[in-house]
Amino acid sequence: MEKNPLLIAHLTAADYADAPFDTVILPLGSLESHGNHLPFATDALTAYLLAIEVAKRLPKTAVLPPVNYGMSEHYRDFSFTVSLQPATETAIISDIIESVHREGIKKLFILNGHDGNIPSIEIASRLAKVAHPDLKIVSLDAWWNTLLPLLSPDFFSVWNGLGHGGEGEFSIALALFSELCRPDLARGVVPNLPQCLDVKWKFSELTDCGATGDPTKASREKGIKMREVLISAIVSALKSLNACDWDYRSPEVKQT
Repeated sequence: MEKNPLLIAHLTAADYADAPFDTVILPLGSLESHGNHLPFATDALTAYLLAIEVAKRLPKTAVLPPVNYGMSEHYRDFSFTVSLQPATETAIISDIIESVHREGIKKLFILNGHDGNIPSIEIASRLAKVAHPDLKIVSLDAWWNTLLPLLSPDFFSVWNGLGHGGEGEFSIALALFSELCRPDLARGVVPNLPQCLDVKWKFSELTDCGATGDPTKASREKGIKMREVLISAIVSALKSLNACDWDYRSPEVKQT
């Protein structure tokens, strides 16, 4: 195995002493069905590989091992779902944040790949900020929503590219780990959801195949564009924070 100096899991104590980092990225994922065309670990793989690309473009930044399980109870009607309870997920994130802070890291970026983790990110981060006001935490809770305004209105063909295993998620997977994908088996369902209300669904209410949206409209070319636009936006935002030492009140923090 070739050592990657951006991955904390690859480093020795001597490596860290020789080249310390001051910012860490925590990728969060899940293990659950994404239809017949995507691997169970899609969320974790996406977050982890994006995190590595971000770290490549920033100084003194390293990537923690991904949390490969998430709160996936709402997907349990489809195989192969291995889920954490919400309290467990929150505790895991909290413990990681606490440990990172104890090691002297004061800047943390959480890159999330799974919808079920979002409440736990919020709770764990708020509690950590109260306990450690010197700790700076930023997160990308839903990259699939952040990405939409960064692309042209006609970039996606169906449902704004949204969906669990849909056009957007399948496209970026084809750009990141195409060797694990099965395009020949792509199928999804576009559910009929109200525009202004948030339906608290169980996933089997929305689809019979473990995927929503239309993955048949996905392409590696779209995924490459999505990957670069998203990474550029994240890096730009973090560079702005670095420019003012993560002082949120500073006029140096600019919207991108």
